Amino acid sequence: MCIASSVGFGARNDLADVTVVQILINRNLARFPSPRPSELSTDGRIGPNTLKAIAAFETGVMGLPESDALIAPGDATIAELLRGLEPGPTKDKLAIVLPRATQSRIDTFVGPLETGLIKYGITSPLQMAHFIAQVGHESMSFLYTEEIASGAAYEGRQDLGNTQPGDGKRYKGRGLIQLTGRANYAAYSRYAGVDYVAEPERVSTDPVVAVDVACWFWHDRGVGALAEQDDVKAVTKRINGGYNGLDDRIQNLNRAKAVLGI
Repeated sequence: MCIASSVGFGARNDLADVTVVQILINRNLARFPSPRPSELSTDGRIGPNTLKAIAAFETGVMGLPESDALIAPGDATIAELLRGLEPGPTKDKLAIVLPRATQSRIDTFVGPLETGLIKYGITSPLQMAHFIAQVGHESMSFLYTEEIASGAAYEGRQDLGNTQPGDGKRYKGRGLIQLTGRANYAAYSRYAGVDYVAEPERVSTDPVVAVDVACWFWHDRGVGALAEQDDVKAVTKRINGGYNGLDDRIQNLNRAKAVLGI
């Protein structure tokens, strides 16, 4: 389901859910009979324009005799709105999966994501859905490509290969999946043929590298097999080491499955 709760008149109107509905309506504007409603602001706020657009879609596009301007998760209106999306990976679908992502961040990462997913064979609908759900949470919807914490907590961590003074901060989490520790930076450097041990900041400052390292980690750690089993807990634990943010990852996954037709 691409919305977790009801949207519309008298509904819960969660910010992310309203944003998803607004994006979907905008992508379906060509299907409305004239006069078509104006494009909605995708601000996640329910208001008269969004309510009118919901009602106009249900009566004008779906042919319902009347509308209560209320959409529920998994109902016929959501299904019809999803049918208006273009096939294949698109910016609109990425925006629906991660409704808190700004358009500028989507524009920055959509190209590297398309390249990386193909390069590493993350191309089945289930793998793509789980991958985007996970990196969306890890990066807070593409807002961060570097861990907010200083990395001091990793100092001296032998399991991460942090054997030299300052390694904790120097090799803090970076990339869309937080690559952490000298040993992991060294392993990715050997694979990529670039010395990211010497220049660890590049893993976060270059969007192409931030995506590539996440795809590499996914492939290197065998996460794809867990995704193909549709086991979100196992995928989360392999990436996070625990279940931090599990509910958010699940919401991302549900939206991803909806737009990919799973």
